Amino acid sequence: MTLYDELVARGLIAQVTDEAEIRELINNGKATFYIGFDPTADSLHVGHFMALCLMKRLQMAGNKPIALIGGGTAMVGDPSGRTDMRQMMTPETIQHNCDCFKKQMSRFIDFSDNKALMVNNADWLMDLNYIEVLREVGAHFSVNRMLTAECYKQRMEKGLSFLEFNYMIMQSYDFYTLYQKYGCNMQFGGDDQWSNMLGGTELIRRKLGKDAYAMTINLLLNSEGKKMGKTQSGAVWLDPNKTSPFDFYQYWRNVSDADVLKCLRMLTFLPLEQIDEMDKWEGSQLNQAKEILAYELTNLVHGEEEAKKAQESARALFSGGNHADMPAAEITEADLRDGVIDIMGLLVSAGLCASRSEARRAVEQGGVTINGEKVTDIKTTYTPDDIKNAEEFVLKRGKKKFCKIVMK
Repeated sequence: MTLYDELVARGLIAQVTDEAEIRELINNGKATFYIGFDPTADSLHVGHFMALCLMKRLQMAGNKPIALIGGGTAMVGDPSGRTDMRQMMTPETIQHNCDCFKKQMSRFIDFSDNKALMVNNADWLMDLNYIEVLREVGAHFSVNRMLTAECYKQRMEKGLSFLEFNYMIMQSYDFYTLYQKYGCNMQFGGDDQWSNMLGGTELIRRKLGKDAYAMTINLLLNSEGKKMGKTQSGAVWLDPNKTSPFDFYQYWRNVSDADVLKCLRMLTFLPLEQIDEMDKWEGSQLNQAKEILAYELTNLVHGEEEAKKAQESARALFSGGNHADMPAAEITEADLRDGVIDIMGLLVSAGLCASRSEARRAVEQGGVTINGEKVTDIKTTYTPDDIKNAEEFVLKRGKKKFCKIVMK
């Protein structure tokens, strides 16, 4: 199976331009391609995961990745998928986020010996002057066509700022610059970026002639990949200080039965033949598939040692055993009432329930345990010594929310 065919079989490719040329380039290690990452936070999250894995796959086949950090475009903000305008960031915050991205990306991509590049579009966008942009770039874009782009439709309903309207032009100029400076002949992006990507290809061909060799490939990074990066409590980060390796492992361990094989195909480097065998698995066997998924991705992001520790902790928890590596919540004197804390207060202080009323419902519905023992009385209380003297004091709500309680 060729690399391109494998990408299709893994469900990664949604839409492409110039398929025959793209197939030829990536199968023979001749592609110099880029994916852009806007530094809107100080960590990548699993919504970026598919893009990082894709870059790794193509680099392993001899292609050259360019990781484009959007230090310049972040000054404007991408309107795609937004119902409101993004919060403006200071240049200092943007630079800090860029530095964090570089460190994390190095776990996936080999930047040694010019095998890959990491560039920041602030290096060229910040030096442009307004008249130059209007004459050299703006003249090649039709406002009528831009307004039909999917990335603007949602924002048009509530009002699209002129600032955001320029994002497509800036992203297109990125491809034009990368093509000229580094011979970048291909760009990858999510399905919400398709119009922006086509704008870049068209700009290159309009300015440099129809024979300019530039193509785009569109991947399901938004509708699939970004969806994977969100939970009810927010993003799942790649930074271990924001999402612990244990919580990262548990996130993937708890994917739905319907999604586990899809995630294995898209995000792991296991052979397709091995994953296809799992198609026959049912019932409890799917839990084994989820363990494999969680271990493989935790190993990829945090390393083998952390993956093993997270797996052991999860198994110990669900088998009723003890382990020191599970997430912990600290209880202080301020959380006590008359020297004790009741089960509802414990659930709220530990972050497993948002309110006492939610905690009451969880207890009454039989979904709360302490060290494996179900708690059914909302008046149950615990002293600091109860917590301190226990070998471990593990509070669990439902099947997926749990932590070790520590008395500070």
